[in-house]
Amino acid sequence: MDYAQLRSVLEALVAGLKEAVTRTTLPTFCEELGLPTPPDDGSKRDRMTASFVALADTELPAVARKLLIRHPPNATTRNQIQDILWSDSASPPIPKRYRREIARRLNSEELYWDARRFDALLERLWILDADDWMHLLGGEPTGLRAEIQQHVHRNPEDWPAEVLFDQLGAYDASDRRFALFLEGLASADVRPDEAAQRRFVACVNEPLRSCGVELRETDSEGGYPIFSLVSLHAAKGRPKNLIFASPDKPDLRFRDALDNDVEIVTNADKVLVYDRPIGSDGLCWNDLQQWWGEAEKITDPEQAKRSLYARLKSSLPHNSPPQTLLFEAFFEGFRSAVPNLPALLPEVWLHWDPRTVKERGPDALLRFRMDFLLLLPQGMRVVIEVDGKHHYAGPTGSADVQRYAQMVKADRDLKLAGYEVFRFGAAELQLPTAKADVKAFFEAMFKRYGVFTN
Repeated sequence: MDYAQLRSVLEALVAGLKEAVTRTTLPTFCEELGLPTPPDDGSKRDRMTASFVALADTELPAVARKLLIRHPPNATTRNQIQDILWSDSASPPIPKRYRREIARRLNSEELYWDARRFDALLERLWILDADDWMHLLGGEPTGLRAEIQQHVHRNPEDWPAEVLFDQLGAYDASDRRFALFLEGLASADVRPDEAAQRRFVACVNEPLRSCGVELRETDSEGGYPIFSLVSLHAAKGRPKNLIFASPDKPDLRFRDALDNDVEIVTNADKVLVYDRPIGSDGLCWNDLQQWWGEAEKITDPEQAKRSLYARLKSSLPHNSPPQTLLFEAFFEGFRSAVPNLPALLPEVWLHWDPRTVKERGPDALLRFRMDFLLLLPQGMRVVIEVDGKHHYAGPTGSADVQRYAQMVKADRDLKLAGYEVFRFGAAELQLPTAKADVKAFFEAMFKRYGVFTN
């Protein structure tokens, strides 16, 4: 992320907010935006500028996101800020050639069903005119907004989709902005008819798949499907049973096989089953904590957080200090950011087998259980394994090629199923730099998948 560019854009925006506060409310105002406490002396503008100058570069993205929500600037500045923030996200690339092909295909499709919400979508993503404050004051539309009224709404035969895309700047827009545009066009807001949604998705998916992505049904709302742009390598299904935090093989049975309802038969305190829908945003710590608090009847959020952390940590194998270190390093490294980050789930069961360990053999567990799992946005699933000697050596401590072969085969199977697998050697988690190395790994991994850590 270009922090210098982001600071330059935000500085004038922050200074201009001096009219929104009094000298008395300025400290509270800065605190709400995530800015440092301003000095006591000087004009409001000088104090606010001093507060902004003292802000660390790493805190700029969080302040920018709050400004976009609480004090939205004009569309030009908004788009500048968004594109800088999105530059670190892992939005799948959609080259201009395929964007043009999508527009050509849409010439035979209705662009929208609901004109008002179509306009709202354009307003959220594009710069419709340079003086958009005139529109907000109730004046006549000007600039591109007026052209769209004339050539898209009143006389739709004037502008095919190719021309509209060109006028909006869609061919040269960031990958993230273009993805949001397609997701908006596929939404039930713009197309309040499921059949129309699916026709649109089928229309654009052929050129999208040529560049490795597709619009995929990832959730539902109000009875309508929600489509998100995802990599073709992302897992295609939605999690139905999340069985985790169990160091021992759980004793389960299907209460209702048709609905995939799972019941814990014995030792319910030794396994957790997250039974809520997991949508396109994945599963973050906040979601898990809320579920835990309600399940355990803990009303105090701080108490629920501590209790959940302790319960998850207790499920880690006592004979694997490196695994415990990785778990602790994640929470220590991100601290206040953890609530909005994907939950780090320990001891997750990928498969469940009704036969006992004695019947299958202890090595079967290596393929059935994951050390850690994170469910990221857009269907991405990340598995983290901590490899001790038992992953590659036999009972005598000597290298076991068959055991290693089983492990790499299991990795291949996971990757083909849409999981990303990252492995740590237990030895590297015993180095003095281990916790810093773990944090650096998660920062790089989150950046790759477009997860914000501040």
